[in-house]
Amino acid sequence: MALILIVDDAIFTRRVICKNLQKQGYETLEASNGKQALELLDSHTPDCILLDLLMPEMDGWQVLQALQDKNIKIPVIVLTADIQETSRQHCFELGALAVLNKPPKSEEMIEALQKALNLTTEENAP
Repeated sequence: MALILIVDDAIFTRRVICKNLQKQGYETLEASNGKQALELLDSHTPDCILLDLLMPEMDGWQVLQALQDKNIKIPVIVLTADIQETSRQHCFELGALAVLNKPPKSEEMIEALQKALNLTTEENAP
């Protein structure tokens, strides 16, 4: 089953999302900030990343930029409380596949995740 990296500084948020995804049959990895997430990418290859924007040490914007700079093509779904259209647009410009408001609705998150995983499958098809 697909491996999903959840990046959020709020442990409660990570736990809720992990439980929700594990019920759906997904494997999960957790990081509490962007720096930790990028370090995990050295040893793991998740199929999708669920990424918060506002975190200590390295925020979600910096993670998106780092993924772009390193040409890492893992689909990213941003989870944020920031509802400004300029912020959403900036996420898309940095390569995010989707931007969902926090707390994410379970159905909405699973739908975005399935879309991301289908894109990954299509890109890896012969």
